[in-house]
Amino acid sequence: MTEIWEKTFSERQLMWGLSPTQAALLAKEVFVANGVTDVLIPGVGYGRNAKVFLDAGMTVSGIEISETAIALARSELGLTIPIVHGSVTDMPFDDRIYDGIFCYGLLYLLDGAARAKVLRACWGQLAAGGTMIFTVISKTAPMYGQGPKLGEDWYEIHPGLKMFFYDEASVAREFGEATPGGTLAFAPLDEPLHTGSSFPFFQVVVTKLRQ
Repeated sequence: MTEIWEKTFSERQLMWGLSPTQAALLAKEVFVANGVTDVLIPGVGYGRNAKVFLDAGMTVSGIEISETAIALARSELGLTIPIVHGSVTDMPFDDRIYDGIFCYGLLYLLDGAARAKVLRACWGQLAAGGTMIFTVISKTAPMYGQGPKLGEDWYEIHPGLKMFFYDEASVAREFGEATPGGTLAFAPLDEPLHTGSSFPFFQVVVTKLRQ
């Protein structure tokens, strides 16, 4: 997967533009309301979503598999935040605890075992009273069902690009199993794209109860 992402970034550079996602803007509002000060972003990419939280006065750390994306975060966005070069499937990289975790996309690119591992790892690094927010693609997306079927709602939509598509039941199941004792809420989100169209996602918010 490293080679795929490196090729994507090297060929398309800042392919999603510099503006933050709608999902990140909404997550920032939740984090502000919940008093979040320290945010982890697994799959930070070249950092377009990181600036939303930085501008709100939060500290941000990232994890990113693509060296090219990290270089773009430094050179094009001027980000100096800590970014671990590695795969989210190898989390945790340390024992640091965060009161906010934001992950846009990414999760649905992993198989079931890897998705569960990432969610458990994030849950383990979330502070009591903290909030983690994931944006995952919906089964109502136009590419659902395209390409070879690898499993239930799991397709190779392009060679080397595999995606798991969520509905309400799978959101509740996967996040519920990985976040015991948390409060789970989710809602559909139509994410505007730089092309002028939009994509259907779920914005999933899980809060860890204070002990």
